[in-house]
Amino acid sequence: MNPRKKEVAAEATRRSFAVRLAAATCAVAWVPGAAWAAARVEETDETAVALGYKHDTKKVDAKKYPKHAATQRCNNCGLWQGAAADPWAGCAMFGRKHIAAEGWCMAWVQKPG
Repeated sequence: MNPRKKEVAAEATRRSFAVRLAAATCAVAWVPGAAWAAARVEETDETAVALGYKHDTKKVDAKKYPKHAATQRCNNCGLWQGAAADPWAGCAMFGRKHIAAEGWCMAWVQKPG
């Protein structure tokens, strides 16, 4: 094979790679956002049970957690990793799982500032 034919073959291979890469990138962009969403913490999860986590701060047992206040919610906790308006977001206590903004657990700490 002469050197010119090798160059043409290599160029075709690079071109097909670039086209395939672009197609794969477009395919990934079409995957629905829900498929990429983080899992949500369930109240029955081991960590949630250990921390007394509830999706709704109004459903916290006052006798079991006497330090709980109705104004304490996940979205006003110092461990909340989202914007105040987010319905679900990350928390330092629950790893990669998301918690409810209106939730509560006994790890709640006042947000600085």
